[in-house]
Amino acid sequence: MRVMLEKIKDFVVYDADKEFYAKLFPDSVGRKDLMRLRRMRSSDLAQVIAIEKASYQFPWEEDIFRDCFKANYNCWVCEEEDTVLGYSILAMAVGEAHILNICVAPAEQGQGIGRKMLEHLIETARGRAETMFLEVRPSNTAAIALYQDMGFNEIGVRKGYYQSENGREDAIMLALQIF
Repeated sequence: MRVMLEKIKDFVVYDADKEFYAKLFPDSVGRKDLMRLRRMRSSDLAQVIAIEKASYQFPWEEDIFRDCFKANYNCWVCEEEDTVLGYSILAMAVGEAHILNICVAPAEQGQGIGRKMLEHLIETARGRAETMFLEVRPSNTAAIALYQDMGFNEIGVRKGYYQSENGREDAIMLALQIF
């Protein structure tokens, strides 16, 4: 029975009690608490790609997301009432976790959704990886502040990692020790 519950928990991260109390006592539960984290499905790709295109000058194409499914990466969405607000993709191998993409819809940024997804990725990797890595554009100061606040440290720079309007942009490499 416990294994079955763990599999269900791995599929959907959601507290139905919060929804119940939010209906009875609307001021008792915040919006962020009612957002659901669940595994990304291929049926989510239209919303995910729309967020990706609205967020990046050089977005991932649909085939990259499909390849992430095929590679069995941890692909998650954060949703509210069937609307995808953000998504994240995590690859894990050989004691390492690598955040490949974490993105929040532009209209939803600054509301704690990115933090909620990042916390979830860290918990997903805990016990299965020792270190979590990611790359971030130096120009993405809001994301850098979030990562540093969550305990990530700069470990290097990848020269010319990102495509940019003027050629290539470096990436700051960050790492977090997971215990």
